[in-house]
Amino acid sequence: MIKNNTKNPAGKTFTCPMHPEITRSSPGACPICGMDLVPVIPSVDGEEQEYKELSGKMWVAAFFTIPVFLIAMLGMMPANPLLKLLSTAEWDGVQLVLSLPVIYVCRSFFVRAWLSVVTWNLNMFTLVGLGTGVAFLFSLTGLFLPGMFPPEFKTHHGAVALYFEATTVILTLVLLGQLLEAKAHSRTNGAIKALLKLAPTEATLVSGGKDQVIAIDKIVKGDLLRVKPGDKIPVDGHITEGGATIDESMISGEPIPVEKKAGENVISGTINGNTSFIMVAEKVGAETLLARIVEMVSTASRSRAPIQQLTDRIARYFVPAVVLLALITFIAWARFGPEPAFVYGLVNAIAVLIIACPCALGLATPMSVMVGIGKGAGAGILIKDAEALERMDRVNILITDKTGTLTEGKPAVEKVVVVSGIKDDDLICAIASLNQYSEHPLASALVAFAAARDLSLTAVNDFQAVPGKGVTGTVNQQPLAVGNEALMQQAGAEIPPELAQEALLGQQAGKTISYIAVAGTVSGLVMISDPIKASSRDTVRELMRQGIGVIMLTGDNEHTAAAVARELQLTGFKAGQLPADKLDEIKKLQAEGKIVAMAGDGINDAPALAQADIGIAMGTGTDVAIESAKITLVKGDLKGILQARNLSHAVMRNIKQNLFFAFFYNALGIPVAAGVLYPSLGLLLSPMTAALAMSLSSVSVILNALRLRNSKI
Repeated sequence: MIKNNTKNPAGKTFTCPMHPEITRSSPGACPICGMDLVPVIPSVDGEEQEYKELSGKMWVAAFFTIPVFLIAMLGMMPANPLLKLLSTAEWDGVQLVLSLPVIYVCRSFFVRAWLSVVTWNLNMFTLVGLGTGVAFLFSLTGLFLPGMFPPEFKTHHGAVALYFEATTVILTLVLLGQLLEAKAHSRTNGAIKALLKLAPTEATLVSGGKDQVIAIDKIVKGDLLRVKPGDKIPVDGHITEGGATIDESMISGEPIPVEKKAGENVISGTINGNTSFIMVAEKVGAETLLARIVEMVSTASRSRAPIQQLTDRIARYFVPAVVLLALITFIAWARFGPEPAFVYGLVNAIAVLIIACPCALGLATPMSVMVGIGKGAGAGILIKDAEALERMDRVNILITDKTGTLTEGKPAVEKVVVVSGIKDDDLICAIASLNQYSEHPLASALVAFAAARDLSLTAVNDFQAVPGKGVTGTVNQQPLAVGNEALMQQAGAEIPPELAQEALLGQQAGKTISYIAVAGTVSGLVMISDPIKASSRDTVRELMRQGIGVIMLTGDNEHTAAAVARELQLTGFKAGQLPADKLDEIKKLQAEGKIVAMAGDGINDAPALAQADIGIAMGTGTDVAIESAKITLVKGDLKGILQARNLSHAVMRNIKQNLFFAFFYNALGIPVAAGVLYPSLGLLLSPMTAALAMSLSSVSVILNALRLRNSKI
């Protein structure tokens, strides 16, 4: 793209679509490839304005190029009707005058070509600038100083053959390619712009019993906000009064509205149904899920897939090789070609330079990555970078947690077993009070169980979450520990045989057991059920059909883990796994040459998510897990892993198709432009045809990448 505006709108940051390591505070050209820098986060209407500017330049170029082309073509006719109006020399002067506006609107091509040579970052503009520059300077010299040229450069009429039409047509076609590319970039960023449109600009603040409409950026944490029917939810928070049916499809991809009641979380950008409710603001500005999704999708779209290293290495040597090939073409034609040999040599050398432009090669990977990541975002699959997108296609082992990943993650307390001499409600109140500070889904079940009994929670001191084991703290001045057998051992609390037997029966039925130790004595247990997600069965079956082993690593006990693994027919499982154990297991598999993906949702999963080749966080999990992962599934559904793999496969296939298109045009076009078919078929490729073929190669890559938007995952 070409821009005149060099101001920095609204403090934006700009980057190169093909070289994301290049960032600038204002628009301009990439110092490596010469492409226009684009906003890191596109504005809703900014790219449309850029497209309009390019479109205006295109109209100017086409307006002056068409008459230049017609004058040149009519000049080749035996009975040129234009000679009745002006002489050949005068028409040549007209072509020069008409060419100047085209060169002016395309002057950026020449600036970038010069900079590429000065910095020795040879790129497509090197070839375009060199080819059209030589053609124009040759024509300019031939027009004003024809005597400088030997007879070999003159026609049978004694005039020097001029190529103003080749210069203007080539520049206009390259400009057309840039215009199409700008339109394509606007479409590939559609997912980000659609997300940006979700953010409301105003909210209704409830203060002092009155409603007041305020700007979205004026909201602070703790504000009470009224959300009316049909309104977009302004920030992340939870409902404090009332209930709602909320359309979360723009975030999760799930078309069915979600019922929400007091105490449940709501997400910015989602749409309220036909009721009104009051919510409290918890995350504002850049902290909201919507803002984080926009940033994640934008960053991922600019990242580089490992396969792009191949195209970078090729491009590094490609341009110098093409220049050398063009020079060889000129020498070969000048030495062995028919008369006028020098003219043939010059024209064919220019054709080689033009058709070999590596624009399609440079676009092959970034275009597919941008479209693919946007496609994933629309389906609730947030991909942190292009490397994760590529690696997902090669995963052969999936490590998964149990609670919240394979299971619903919405466990319910079935019963609390208390040893004699202790009141049920007292113990339930104590363990619920302790668990109110925990992020684990089992903790939420305990708090909800106490709330259902109308028990008031008490203060807790010295709270500590012990990863993979449970929680500890001081309640009513007594040390309290709630968790698995490992935590009981840590607390020095011996489990009574009758409780151990009760726990065993529950575990064999797939229940999760948490023991309760008060002041170092096991005083009871909590039996919690967490049903397996309906989608887990089908997803595990399909992943295994595709040759991916599915292994469950859980902090739960052997019996409960075995029941879940047996029901899902997993490849394998390990129980009683601490965070360090999960980490070691992944390292072991990686040492065996496995490409490992890890799916989890809790703080205890964060180390394993970071170590895995692909960390997959359930969006319903903790912020720590999401930050540690390469892929986040907004819906928290294991089915998203299968969709992410299908998307990865589609993107990698698309990239390979794009590389084929880029290499196919060059492999076919360069020899033809050099004239290898002339001795046998008399076939030559004019510079104008070469420019058209070069543009078509870029258009092929763009259109093929855009097909990903309609792919089924």
